[in-house]
Amino acid sequence: MLQRTNEFTSAEAVSTSQLPFLDLSLLYGSQEDRQQLVGELREILFDHGFFYLRGHGVRPDLISQALTASRMFFALPREAKLEIDIVKSAQFRGYTRIGGELTGGRQDWREQVDFDREEDFAEIGPDTPAWKRTIGPNQWPSAMPSLKPIITTYQAEVTRVAIDLLKAIALALGQPEGAFEPLYKSAPRQHLKIVRYPGRDVARSEQGVGAHKDGGLVTILLQDSTEGLRVQRQDGSWVEAPPIPGTFVVNTGELLELATDGFVRADVHAAVTPPSGIVRYSIPFFLGASHEGHIPLIDLPPELKAVARGVSSDPANPLFRSVGENHLKSRIRSHPDVARAHYGDLIDPDAATSAKATQTHGVNDV
Repeated sequence: MLQRTNEFTSAEAVSTSQLPFLDLSLLYGSQEDRQQLVGELREILFDHGFFYLRGHGVRPDLISQALTASRMFFALPREAKLEIDIVKSAQFRGYTRIGGELTGGRQDWREQVDFDREEDFAEIGPDTPAWKRTIGPNQWPSAMPSLKPIITTYQAEVTRVAIDLLKAIALALGQPEGAFEPLYKSAPRQHLKIVRYPGRDVARSEQGVGAHKDGGLVTILLQDSTEGLRVQRQDGSWVEAPPIPGTFVVNTGELLELATDGFVRADVHAAVTPPSGIVRYSIPFFLGASHEGHIPLIDLPPELKAVARGVSSDPANPLFRSVGENHLKSRIRSHPDVARAHYGDLIDPDAATSAKATQTHGVNDV
């Protein structure tokens, strides 16, 4: 397998070649439509890992409402945003200031709010796996009560789209349509972010978000009208994925790469900061497996198994088949401030006081 670099290249080295398109409405059509979808998707999964999705059925007005709500939140006064500071949440839910998240050990120049499945705190005992501390409610800003209904409605819609995509992916891999259902049925992870990228007159580097792979099953990205997404190809080159009205950009995550021994691609990607004076907004949604699950190795048909490339795991960031363990590892790497506040026993074995605090499964004011 070709070696991947950990950083995106300069804009001069980026191709404007477009990614392939997939029409999800074919899944609901005739048998011939479904066969066309399956054939196209099988090639995309092996060759690309990224594609534009149309025919998804998400209402344009809901998409507009979600982007408008994002802009309204980020326009709130600083203190209103910090009311839901992510450091207050052991579940890694809430607001992150510009430069507050790391990718590859470097600051990402964006501000964002993280949401996930709306749920109660998990019961925590002395022998409970550490990842269960990430189970709990979202934080919502009191200054903007309209945010919750808009985001949860949009979240439900893209969850539907992602699950339908997983059905199509299963068929493309020669599996029954419901092959992936056991992975998410009990408690699908519905990680969603609203993100604001300031222009280069504000940012201290071109890194809007650094080069990385997504850790879940599938990602559904909504972009506004400003470019910024870059995707790395197998030969190390980079291509742009500019916004196209009426579509989402979809990519497959590391859990599918792991489950298919690398037949499905989980491509490295990044986002650059927009030009000076320009602000970019995006809403990525990551459908993940239930945290209590383990990722199996799917028995692919012989012709697919024969060309599976193996999993391209980063030795500094290894993949685990335990979903919850993978999730917690990723969040601790990305948010060291939250890790220090709530997971001191994991990053410092002598931090007994911090360990005791995390076992109260409450949201601390830090």
